[in-house]
Amino acid sequence: MTEKIQAIRGMHDILPQETPYWQHIENTCRSVVSQYGYHEIRFPLLEQTKLFKRGIGDATDVVEKEMYTFEDRNGDSLSLRPEGTASCVRAGVEHGLLYNQIQRLWYMGPMFRHERPQKGRQRQFHQLGVEAFGLAGPDIDVETILLSKRILDRLKLSDDVTLEINTLGSFSQRENYKVELVKYLEANKNQLDTDSERRLITNPLRILDSKNPEMKILIENAPKLMDFIEGESKNHFDQLCELLKAANISFHVNSKLVRGLDYYCLTVFEWVTTHLGAQGTVCAGGRYDGLVELLGGKSTSAVGFAMGLERIALLLQAKETATDAPDFYVILDNSKAAFSLCEKIRDQFENIKIEMNCGNAHFGSQFKRADKSAAKYALILGEKEIADNAVTVKDLREGADQKTMSIEELFLFVETRFIAS
Repeated sequence: MTEKIQAIRGMHDILPQETPYWQHIENTCRSVVSQYGYHEIRFPLLEQTKLFKRGIGDATDVVEKEMYTFEDRNGDSLSLRPEGTASCVRAGVEHGLLYNQIQRLWYMGPMFRHERPQKGRQRQFHQLGVEAFGLAGPDIDVETILLSKRILDRLKLSDDVTLEINTLGSFSQRENYKVELVKYLEANKNQLDTDSERRLITNPLRILDSKNPEMKILIENAPKLMDFIEGESKNHFDQLCELLKAANISFHVNSKLVRGLDYYCLTVFEWVTTHLGAQGTVCAGGRYDGLVELLGGKSTSAVGFAMGLERIALLLQAKETATDAPDFYVILDNSKAAFSLCEKIRDQFENIKIEMNCGNAHFGSQFKRADKSAAKYALILGEKEIADNAVTVKDLREGADQKTMSIEELFLFVETRFIAS
C-alpha cells in the first residue's frame, strides 16, 4: 500500500470546523486596525538570514536555535521569517517609507520557528503584527495597547487576559543594569540551570523570564531594572502609566518582563492568560527605537506588537461555538429552477450564504443533508412550487411552521430576517 504523507511536525492543517474561528479573528483584526488608521503591508516569507541576525540578535534563542535557515542554489543564506518586525522595517527602509515620516502599518500571516511543539506553540504559527514609526512619545505606546485591547474586547476575550507592562529604559541604562545583573548571577552561578548558564553569556536578561521554579527565589532577589531607570526614560514610563489609568486600562507592572529580542527599549507589554498552560502570552510588544538605524535606515522611533492567532483561536474555541453554516439549504426537484433562484438571491444579497443540494437524492435524504449543514432555513422547490413560481421556507432550527411564498415575498423575508436585523 502506498505510504501516506503527513504534515510536518508542528505545522498544522486548519480544518473546515476550525476556519470559522480564524475568519472571525482575522476579520476582527482587519476591522480594528482600520479603525485606528493603520495600513496593511505584505512582505515575503523568505528573507536574507543576515536580516534576522542583525535585527533580532545573534545571541537570541530565535537566531541561535529556532530559525529555518538554508542555502539556495546561488549559495545565499535564506531564512523563513521567525517574526515580522524585522521584515517590516526592512521593507520600510528599502522603499523609503520611514525616514522623517509617520507610518502606521499592520500585517498578518505565518511565521516559522523550530521549537518543541505543544499547545499554543507550533513551528508554523500565525501572527497579527502592528507597527508605528516616527512617534517618540508614550501616547503612541498607549494607542497600540488600546488597539490590542479593542481586538480582545471585540472577540469577547477581555475577561480571559491581563495586561503586564514594564520599561527596559534606554539602551545605555539597560547595559548598566546588565553589568550588575551578571555580577549577581555569577556570584550565584551554582543556582543556575543549564539554559541560564548559557544565557548568562549570551542574553542575561532572559534569565529573568525563566519558568524554572527552582530559580524563583534567585530571580526575585536579583537587582531590579527599574532601579536603573531615570531621567527621560522614567518620565516616559510614568506618563505611560498615567495615560493607561486615564483610559481605564487595568495593568500590572511586572519588573521581570523582558523581551527575547535585542531591539526593544523603553516600553514593553504583554497580554497574558492562565487558560493556555505554559504558553500564556497571547500578545506581546513594545518600543524598538534602535532597529531602523540598525537595519540601514535613519534613526526612527518605533513601537508595535505581535498577537498570536493560534492562541487566540484556542481561547475562542474553549468558550464559544463558531459556525460557517449556510443561511439557506435548497431542497429541489429541478436543478434549473434551483440554480436560477439561488443566483437571484446571491445577486440581491451578497452576504447571504446558500448551499444547494447537488446529486440525485429523494427529499428525505435532502432534508437530512440540510439538517447536517446546520442551515437556518430550508428552501423547498418541488414541482408545485416551480409551477406556481413560489418557494416553501422551512425553519430548521426553531421548528416553526413552514410557509409557501412568492419569490418577491421570499426576498422581503430575507431582507427582514438577515439584512434589517
